[in-house]
Amino acid sequence: MKNIHDLKELFHEVQMSGLLPDGKTFPDCIAKEELALIQQKFDQEKHNPGFSLLQFIQEHFEIPPAAKEEYHSSEASAEEHLQSLWQVLTRTADLNQSSSSLIPLPHPYIVPGGRFREIYYWDSYFTMLGLQASGRSDLVENMISNFAYLIDHIGYIPNGNRTYFLGRSQPPFFALMVQLLRAGKGDNVLQQYLPQLEKEYAFWMKGADGLNAANRTQHRCVWLEENIVLNRYWDEYDSPRPEAYKVDVELSHASVLPQHKLYRHLRAAAESGWDFSSRWCSDPLSLATIHTTDIIPVDLNCLLYYLEQTLCEAYRLKLDKIQEEAFAKMANKRKQAIQRYCWDEALQLFTDYDFPRQKSTGHATLATVFPMYFSIATQQQADLITAQLKTIFLKEGGLVTTPLFSGQQWDAPNGWAPLQWMAVKGLQQYQQQALAKEIAERWIALNEQVYRRTGKFMEKYNVIDTHLEAGGGEYPGQDGFGWTNGVFLAMKQWLGN
Repeated sequence: MKNIHDLKELFHEVQMSGLLPDGKTFPDCIAKEELALIQQKFDQEKHNPGFSLLQFIQEHFEIPPAAKEEYHSSEASAEEHLQSLWQVLTRTADLNQSSSSLIPLPHPYIVPGGRFREIYYWDSYFTMLGLQASGRSDLVENMISNFAYLIDHIGYIPNGNRTYFLGRSQPPFFALMVQLLRAGKGDNVLQQYLPQLEKEYAFWMKGADGLNAANRTQHRCVWLEENIVLNRYWDEYDSPRPEAYKVDVELSHASVLPQHKLYRHLRAAAESGWDFSSRWCSDPLSLATIHTTDIIPVDLNCLLYYLEQTLCEAYRLKLDKIQEEAFAKMANKRKQAIQRYCWDEALQLFTDYDFPRQKSTGHATLATVFPMYFSIATQQQADLITAQLKTIFLKEGGLVTTPLFSGQQWDAPNGWAPLQWMAVKGLQQYQQQALAKEIAERWIALNEQVYRRTGKFMEKYNVIDTHLEAGGGEYPGQDGFGWTNGVFLAMKQWLGN
């Protein structure tokens, strides 16, 4: 027994009791003695008269402190606040604690802030943009080294460096991180991290070789037709997420899906980073209808296209012609497949593809900008998307994630920093400078307005009514906040150019 979430009955009782209001708190606790011994004591004491579960927790576990108030700094300018905040959000190399769920990392890193006390995969790329703008390339390199360490020791980059995140990754931004470092340090960076880039690709493509018309899915791979395999989000486990255990169990009572299928879909959506959004649901207003593993996400496949391109380039620099040509072919094949399966002519947007139903999901989401960011869209498609961004997505504070008010945090009225960045840079790729600049200016203005009001930078923002806080989701809005800080600083630098 290595993890608190392996405690079975005790874990279930604590998480369902609500004694610790945030479901992430108990898995983040550190046991004061061997877990097997704690389990034995619980079995002995639980039926005693006057037994207090809360007292038992406090006696046997170190409970992590609540988020610190150091994130509040109303006297400095926004830029000064963020520069000083890097130190607050920096964690030094971890010590190995056998009773902790934290996976120790060998180099310093940035955490998002608030309840997020560990590194997160795709968050970190957008945080790195701000670190680069702040001249902190040392910290960028340390974080990339940590991710390389995780790939070498686990085989992939988990959602975050916690044992309860094992089984899933997050959107594969490692290639973009490596290219970010390469821009400052030169081509040798691609050679340095080629082994890890290869392993990341092998993780996402696991099982692809065995797919055919009779066996269409394996892990994160989906067979669509002869020689065409695209990817989906997945998780190796089909149990409730330890950090959201109560939420998942209660949702299972409202869903007609078998529990193990529901839990797998929820976990797969957590791998997407968009947890949760109407884009994963057959009924957009009901999370109980989630079916993530039936969906080929356009953004995921664009990221894997870029990974294939990066591997192609790394092999070109290595003078390995055979591998260079192999990855060039794979990238081109994926690009054509994204065009074929993810372009929705009716919506005039790129969308996700529901492969069991063999059609677009029909959900308009900001994932549509990824084919622009990675230059997969044609100019005509980019012009159509630009028009739709203006009509459907552009609001007072920037771009809304989807136009639907579902109550989920990756839907209206919320906007998120990483998607603003992908949209702005994607538009720039297709000479849509005016809209790119307008989005950036609206987003920056909203960030600054909320900072003046609260002294904080937030995880997400209400872009429709900029006087209200963002809402939705399974936990309160968090402040800090790594990727918002990074995109703000990078966007300010971009606007200044």
